[in-house]
Amino acid sequence: MSYSGKPWLKFYHPNVSEYLELERKSLTKLLLESVESYGDQTALTFYGQTWTFQDVYQKSERFAARLHEEGFQKGDRLAIMLPNTPHYIFSIFGALRLGGIVVQVNPMYVEREIEYVLNDSGAEFMVVFDALYPRVKNVRSKTSLKKIIVVSLGNQTTDLDNGDFRFEEFLPSSAAQAPNVDIDPDEDVAFLQYTGGTTGVSKGVMLTHFNIAANIEQMYAFSYQTIDDMPENPKVMSILPMFHIYGLTCNVFMGFRAGLNQIILPRFDVEEVLQTVKREKPFQFGGVPTMYIALNNHPDLENYGFDQIRFYNSGGAAMPVEQLHLFEKRTHCNLCEGYGLSETSPVTHFNPLFLVRRPGSIGIPVPHTEVKIVKETDKGIEEVPVGEVGELMIKGPQVMKGYWNKPEETKAVLKDGWLFTGDLARMDNDGYFYIVDRKKDMIIASGYNVYPREVEEVLYQHPAVKEVIVIGVPDEYRGETVKAYITLKEDQQATEEELIEFSRQFLAPYKAPRMIEFREQLPRSAVGKLLRRVLRDEEMKKNP
Repeated sequence: MSYSGKPWLKFYHPNVSEYLELERKSLTKLLLESVESYGDQTALTFYGQTWTFQDVYQKSERFAARLHEEGFQKGDRLAIMLPNTPHYIFSIFGALRLGGIVVQVNPMYVEREIEYVLNDSGAEFMVVFDALYPRVKNVRSKTSLKKIIVVSLGNQTTDLDNGDFRFEEFLPSSAAQAPNVDIDPDEDVAFLQYTGGTTGVSKGVMLTHFNIAANIEQMYAFSYQTIDDMPENPKVMSILPMFHIYGLTCNVFMGFRAGLNQIILPRFDVEEVLQTVKREKPFQFGGVPTMYIALNNHPDLENYGFDQIRFYNSGGAAMPVEQLHLFEKRTHCNLCEGYGLSETSPVTHFNPLFLVRRPGSIGIPVPHTEVKIVKETDKGIEEVPVGEVGELMIKGPQVMKGYWNKPEETKAVLKDGWLFTGDLARMDNDGYFYIVDRKKDMIIASGYNVYPREVEEVLYQHPAVKEVIVIGVPDEYRGETVKAYITLKEDQQATEEELIEFSRQFLAPYKAPRMIEFREQLPRSAVGKLLRRVLRDEEMKKNP
């Protein structure tokens, strides 16, 4: 049996086809269609405030009109650095309406990381959260930023520079209209989703309007289209970060495709989530493994109505099988795990509701997705037999256009429409896929990508550090945590606490090492190359 035989197709629901009728449409059209279909139904709920689909359209139109007045044109970049708020969604649709490109900026980024993303993307406009505004101001002179729009929730904590705006003050009157802009869904980039690389250089993944619109349809077919008793205007918990591609596609945009009422929370706080679920009684809940593990650790989880949620999905990192079983035992609900990448908008595989979920598996390919598992041989790239491990390759409408201003890196991973994922996987006889390891050195901590080289480069800036190797080690809560092995320069001293604190000045909290082990020497190859693999193998023996 071969991958081209697509054994997984025998499991497809009767309502789901191998290939979908995918319309080449913009994400602006997605919003317009949601207004036509769901108009006065609730689209967003945020701490007692609600917005209908029509309200969202009107807000985003006003935002687009003012952006245009300020000189924003097709192809310009709008950076967004916000926690989950309705303003995030208004800003996204406003920029896309003008043919702009949204630059996703992680709110946990420190100044060095913000400066890099702004300069790499060339963003001249930015929407930023009030408390984060000082970080942006501190690097502004080193970037192309012209206008900053500040979102405040409640108390305003910062004074603005001349020329910057508060979000509500930025919006023009309701009569303002944005100009019509022609958008080519296949070619025009909608998002720059920044991801790292084994070189330590962050790359902007170019996702077109059609990339994301197609992935929405792929996931809609695999989920909501197979539910016979779908309620009207069902509620979905919107806790996944909107700056993360998983939350962006599977919550934000899926909400508009399926007519969902997104219950938005700015961050994951266990007690707040428990109370919100009890009060709102959502239909669906999406999370990353660390969220489910935190819920598992709550002694009274059973008392908050989690058994009334129709289905749960998990992504961003591998879900520990024992934690999956525990969560399902306590909630009596299915937890459906999937797989994806920033480069695939993101979903390529999923354990759908209509099948018996297989723990440890990422599921089967979503419709309109071609998959191979390959290895390099003397004859070139060849598919491996079923059951054997090789590199996972993906081809489909959700595969990125490429990396922003990085043609060589693009050529390295995209060949004839196929994406080399860098992940090692196998497929069983039924067509279920399993991620075995990562060809890349990437660490996934709490669902976030951490690239060892970036952490190493920061630690090398400390005057006492001679050599360093960073790896990910198993962590029951975070999936993996960052550990650094360090040798110190002669006659120099440093403590674990000192080096961790040093790294936190230059790295987002999830990237900074939580463990440091000092060694007299680090493993090397015959030519002197530091061997990360040796240390990883040591850790695996400690945690089999």
